[in-house]
This record gives sequence, C-alpha cells and structure tokens, in this order.
Amino acid sequence: MTPISEIVQLSLKIALIATLIDLPFAIAIGWLLARKRFYGKILVDTIVNLPLVLPPVITGYFLLIVLGRNGIIGKYLYHFLGVSLSFTWQAAAIAAAVVAFPLCVRAIRVAIENIDPKIEEAAHTLRANRWRVFWHITLPLASNGIIAGLLLAFARCLGEFGATIMFAGNIAGETQTIPLAVFSLANQTRREPEIIVLICIAIAFSFGSLIVSEMLLRRWRNPVEPTHE
Repeated sequence: MTPISEIVQLSLKIALIATLIDLPFAIAIGWLLARKRFYGKILVDTIVNLPLVLPPVITGYFLLIVLGRNGIIGKYLYHFLGVSLSFTWQAAAIAAAVVAFPLCVRAIRVAIENIDPKIEEAAHTLRANRWRVFWHITLPLASNGIIAGLLLAFARCLGEFGATIMFAGNIAGETQTIPLAVFSLANQTRREPEIIVLICIAIAFSFGSLIVSEMLLRRWRNPVEPTHE
C-alpha cells in the first residue's frame, strides 16, 4: 500500500493540474455562452453539461475510446509522438478535468452574465477594443466567480472516481488518488484506520474548497459599499 502522504500529494497534484487545464477553456466557453447568441447554442450548452449527468464510468470509457493507445486520437499520439496517455497520472488529470469542467463553466458563465453589459459598452465608446475590454473589465469584474468556479472544480477533481478508474486505472503510486485508495482499502481487512484518515483528509479539502467558494460568491453578489466619512 502506498503511504498516505504520497496518495494525498498525488491527489492534490492531479486535481491542481486538472483545474488548470479547465481554466482557459472554461473562461472561453463561459464567456461565449454568457455573451453570444448563435445557432446551436443549446447544443453546445448541453454538450458542456453532459458530464454532470452521465455516469462517470461512461465518460471514462469515452476518453478511453478517444485518447487510449488505440483510440481515435490516441493512436496518432502514440504512432507519431510515442505518447500513451491511458493508465497514467496524466490520464487521471484529464479525466478529472472533463468531469469537473461543467461546474467551472457554470460558475464563470453566471459571473459574466451578472456583469452589466453597459459597463463594457461604455468602454467600447472610449475606443477600447474587445480584447482590452475582456482583459481589463470583464475578467476583473468576474474574478470572484471565476475563482469560485475553480475551487468547485478542484473539489470535484479531488473526489473523482468513475472516469479515473476507467481511463487511468487504479495503479498504486501512479494513478491511485484518495477515492481509489479508499476503494482498494475497503476490500482489505483491518485497514479501517487508514480509510478514516483518507476520508477525513478528503472531507477537509472539499469542505475548505466549498466554504471559500461560497464566501467568494457571497462577496461577489453583495459587494461592500464604500464608506463616506
């Protein structure tokens, strides 16, 4: 059995990388869904949110079909670059990123939707181009919502099980995160103390992420009014 400290470090590493993978795509998709009207928007929204309702093992199976060594894309990665993603910690990060992606997009989309478009329009009248408005107005105003979305995604990544075990496997020291370690220990005798420790660690990280996320959302919804002396 891999030491608990190594399991926790691997879990944090995978969750952090998965969250960073989600960040640019979630901002782009969140802005697109919040600010643009286009044909097929409902379809895009549905596809983005599909991992929320699909059983995670099915999501993992799709990843295996697409990115596995003999997968639709994976076979080219292996043939031309010698890269095999399946059953590696990178596969665990990808699986976690895909499953957590809808949570991140939803939070960012709501944050951008709640920004008064007139503020952005005012910047345009001052000859600020779209990129300047996006970087200097939209992102700063939506920052609390973006961070809250990332924290929600991070917490979801820490708890990911189904897609990970399908695409990355349960390999001790390589892909065995906290949920997978608990699953393995539960099938062994006299391992309850280790299970309890891992469960407490998972609860602590998840609770911390959720409470900070909620604090940020409350602060964003109810900004502190400046005081006048």
